[in-house]
Amino acid sequence: MKQESFLLNTLRTPVLDGQTRPEGWRRLQLQRISSLIENHENQILQALASDLGKPQTEGFFEIVALQQELKLAKKKLNDWMRPKKVKVPLSFKPGEAFIKPEPLGCVLIIGPWNYPFSLTLQPLISALAAGNTAVLKPSEHAPATSALIAELFPSYFPKEIVQVFEGDGTVAAELLKHPFDHIFFTGGGEIGKKIMRAAATNLTPVTLELGGQSPAIVLEGGDLAVTARRLVWGKSLNAGQTCIAPNHLLVHQNLKDALIKELKASIENFYGQSPLESPHLAKIVNEKQFTRLNNLLNEAQKKAQVIFGGNVDTKKRKISPTLIEIDNFQDPLMNEELFGPLMPILTIPNLKAAIQSVNSQPRPLALYLFGGEAKDQNYVLDKTSSGGICFNDVVMQAGIPELPFGGVGPSGMGRYHGEAGFETFSHQKSILKRPFWMDLKLRYPPYKLNISMLKNLLS
Repeated sequence: MKQESFLLNTLRTPVLDGQTRPEGWRRLQLQRISSLIENHENQILQALASDLGKPQTEGFFEIVALQQELKLAKKKLNDWMRPKKVKVPLSFKPGEAFIKPEPLGCVLIIGPWNYPFSLTLQPLISALAAGNTAVLKPSEHAPATSALIAELFPSYFPKEIVQVFEGDGTVAAELLKHPFDHIFFTGGGEIGKKIMRAAATNLTPVTLELGGQSPAIVLEGGDLAVTARRLVWGKSLNAGQTCIAPNHLLVHQNLKDALIKELKASIENFYGQSPLESPHLAKIVNEKQFTRLNNLLNEAQKKAQVIFGGNVDTKKRKISPTLIEIDNFQDPLMNEELFGPLMPILTIPNLKAAIQSVNSQPRPLALYLFGGEAKDQNYVLDKTSSGGICFNDVVMQAGIPELPFGGVGPSGMGRYHGEAGFETFSHQKSILKRPFWMDLKLRYPPYKLNISMLKNLLS
């Protein structure tokens, strides 16, 4: 990255000068993103197909997510910007207090490779709605999408509002040396640690959207056919490269055989007898990720753990949705988030045992429960900690713009989507206004109120 091409002051000045505060300025930026998406939909879909082999329908999911976010921001922006009154205690009257959200300044957004368009622009929508300017760093592992973002943004945004920097980790490291007013990162935990270390140098606040081994628990009482369809869809969406995809299944021992039968049927219904030939199955993003998954699959095949699937196409970087039966959490498949179409299946005797297994692992970004009763849902809510929970479905919770999205512990910090995103990129300024009249001299020295009198007054 050329040092002279990046001037943080250029992007911070409009915020400091108050240019970004008016609602009209913010709506203009939201409209610019809307126009960019609308005018280049085919190019976006082509880039996603090039990088990840995404079917058009799955690529369109990224566009829809942004359109929903924009629609909500446009509808609610005035409410989000409005100062919120705070009740003033009697001892502070006459006076009024309120909280006014204000822009942070210039923010850095580092996008991921798995949803390289939507997860780079979605936080940008929140940042601009909150009155900030931004620097975007798209993922180099999705080169076609990164190049498209870099090509399009200068045509829609002045350089003092949004700038795009392409490149590998060295570019990101160089950007992180600058004292941004907030850093928003979506990606893996190890890189997240590096982001935090770099941000600490300038005391820059961070939002980390990470991931983790999101489990799905399957109990008696649910519709197994629907359960299987939803699990296979969530695990195979984007070839399993989704941060909230179900990582593994914890299945009640009485259901295992019946569920596996339904899972097999769903895979065949979705992708046919030869999933690797299906145009509806995406590819693994690059050789490194493909090799990692293929090595895990080979180890499982050596141990005769694969019960369905397991086919690979090295040239196309495709792996068929694969069901793998494992015995315990020490299995190599459970060492880290799989981020691919491999589905480990463990049996459990009851919900309590499942929760013990969940709580023995780092807190996940998502937790899923299928079947059971209301008391089982409440038990999961009360006995676990995760970024979010979805009952009887997977992934869909991320599609609700009004629902805050974010992790907890190792699965991330901070949240966004809707008003939560606006708040993430805003400083909540506390303000007290008091008149000059009724200036009680009792507050000033020499003090005439003793502690007993003060206690009575304040009570």
